[in-house]
Amino acid sequence: MTTRRKFFALALAGSALTMLAACQPRSALQPAGTRIGAIRVDVSRIAAQGWGENARNIQLAMERKLATILGPAYQPGAGPTLQVVVRGVWLASYAGGGGGSKPRDGGSSNDNFDSETTLIGSGGRILGSYPVLSTISSGSGGPWYRPDVDQRRIAALIENNALWIRRYVLG
Repeated sequence: MTTRRKFFALALAGSALTMLAACQPRSALQPAGTRIGAIRVDVSRIAAQGWGENARNIQLAMERKLATILGPAYQPGAGPTLQVVVRGVWLASYAGGGGGSKPRDGGSSNDNFDSETTLIGSGGRILGSYPVLSTISSGSGGPWYRPDVDQRRIAALIENNALWIRRYVLG
């Protein structure tokens, strides 16, 4: 009886580990020793959506943040290109609070940053592709009454998105 229980427990644990491993995002590169040779951020979609000059600011901020967050893995010219296409940026109209947890209470006020990250190797070979949707509270940018609240909210979204990109690409 004890042997069957042990076997069942081991089989159950093995199945759980297999399922957990299958749910993890996979990168074509091994995390140890991975190098990123270039970072390219495409904001043409959000520019067309009406972000205007802010699209260029988002592009520059995302490139800087990725270079910082990737740390020693970012070595210009030493590896594949990390291409990020920013597909959308949405700021809630109300910043600074939840608004209630139920739909009838107004729901929560979250900001979103949607991107598609592609790791491109030599010869244009795609090594990995990762959709990244960052959703954070609209209050993450700090006090709503300060004049630069929207810039701080966008900066918080960029940082969150860049952290997820690092996780997917480097492990």
